[in-house]
Amino acid sequence: MTDADILKKRPEGRGKPALQESEQLPDFEHVLARCQQDMQAVDAVIHQRLSSDVVLINQLSHYIVNSGGKRLRPLLAVLSAKMFGYQGEMHYLMAAIVELIHTATLLHDDVVDESELRRGNETANALFGNAASVLVGDFLYSRAFEMMVDVDDMRVMQVLASTTNIIAEGEVMQLMNVHDADTSEASYLNVIHCKTAKLFEAATQLGAIICSRDEKEEQAMAAYGRYLGTAFQLIDDVMDYSSNSEQMGKNVGDDLAEGKPTLPLIYAMQQGSSEQASLIRRAIEKGGYDYINEVQAIIKQTGALAYTEQMAQQQAALAIDALACLPDSDYKAMLVDIARLSVHRSH
Repeated sequence: MTDADILKKRPEGRGKPALQESEQLPDFEHVLARCQQDMQAVDAVIHQRLSSDVVLINQLSHYIVNSGGKRLRPLLAVLSAKMFGYQGEMHYLMAAIVELIHTATLLHDDVVDESELRRGNETANALFGNAASVLVGDFLYSRAFEMMVDVDDMRVMQVLASTTNIIAEGEVMQLMNVHDADTSEASYLNVIHCKTAKLFEAATQLGAIICSRDEKEEQAMAAYGRYLGTAFQLIDDVMDYSSNSEQMGKNVGDDLAEGKPTLPLIYAMQQGSSEQASLIRRAIEKGGYDYINEVQAIIKQTGALAYTEQMAQQQAALAIDALACLPDSDYKAMLVDIARLSVHRSH
């Protein structure tokens, strides 16, 4: 079974939709508040390990780390470990490693995409320049690997090393797809798996690893993270055409401007008229914002956002279903809430 087959798998009777209409769901900040002490411990590790004698490294790395991210990936690492009853402090170090890897990818992404806005703030490359962003991103990667040695667990190092490599492959695959209007849905889903979902998968798998859980439980946690990460990215794709700059913290239509053929565009080309497909093709190949209003109208008319949202819901349901073999606990309940929240957010 290929990565695309795994990502497109549908629930088969088990699990439930990410959110029933009659249900109330806490916001992400409420979930985060329940783990406040743990996340403060993670933040302490991050700030300690970011320290450098090079002033620019301190300035830039602290700027990007403190720029308002959800800390979702390190939270997942903490929750997965605590769900299995972990009592030590190594999960804080692992969570910090995951966040540094994520931060490094953001620095490099913004340079490649020539982005100027992220999380409502100017990007690091807009403030400090591309060269500084790339080099500090390299520092964060190397510091993360230095921290992996301190974990002193070969399985942890194997997972994180493989994850970092796969993320890099995903970045290159995405670059190859830029301005390519012939990108297929399967190809795009494979990019999501490598570029986004893989780090979610690693974060949740690591908790099982440091608790020496069996293969079934470890793979259950990996599957949860993989499906969650896919759902999260698909909703990001939806928001690029349906939200607003203030809510998202970035410019609406950035994906189109960068020539990225995301799922809403791919589906709209498949379902629209030949004229509509041709217009979207031109928009992808040219990039920029010239066609943004027309493209948004076609996406709406063809039901592309609803299709993408439905796929995200299915992935969130699969994430929840992956936890079914694990005993119930408050931490498992929080992981379920996060999966359901991932498809009901505006930023």
